[in-house]
Amino acid sequence: MASGIRAEIKIDDPPDCVVAQASAETDGKVTSVSRSTNPSAPERVTEEFMLEAETYPDEFDVDAELSSIFAYGSSSVYRFQRELGHGCPCECIEAHDCPVVDIRTQGASLYLTFHAPDMQGLQAIIGDLRERYATLDVQRLLQSQQDHDDRNLVFVDRSTLTDRQTEVLETAHRMGYFEHPKRANAGEVADELDITGTTFTEHLAAAQTKLLDAILDHE
Repeated sequence: MASGIRAEIKIDDPPDCVVAQASAETDGKVTSVSRSTNPSAPERVTEEFMLEAETYPDEFDVDAELSSIFAYGSSSVYRFQRELGHGCPCECIEAHDCPVVDIRTQGASLYLTFHAPDMQGLQAIIGDLRERYATLDVQRLLQSQQDHDDRNLVFVDRSTLTDRQTEVLETAHRMGYFEHPKRANAGEVADELDITGTTFTEHLAAAQTKLLDAILDHE
């Protein structure tokens, strides 16, 4: 069993994703997306997505011509075509030979799930995405281990952290607070965050407790 990593990421308001644009316009949510290519026109891809919203415009203001092909209840299925190679988030991930296995939206937020072969592969994908999308956030990571023991499957949900706790962790990591020897002490990180040392310690302890609970209490 390979020690791959299942990752779920969120990108707020990606400018080159038609599905997210339609979801944002209706303040709805997309629960499924499918894509196909025609062998006679391999440079183009056809996409369908199921959008659930309270109201739908007669015409969408998005970067494609949407066709409504099916509707039931509060959901409608739309279809559109686009050129391959225009650099949307899915294509950015797939350029690393990692298929996107799940695509959904909530309002203007796009959620993508994929499997990276290892940590190095994951870092390469995340690095490319961060260069394109400043609003990228890694939501969840699930890593499998070699020994087939389900107890070694670790699920970390970053959404359990508050925005401030996430900022404290990211700043401390960036400044080298967790390295040995430390490149920055608590006071220096607190100054960078413009908070007191006590507040920094409280936020850091709360964040670490949540992460350790997820890592250690997963049986």
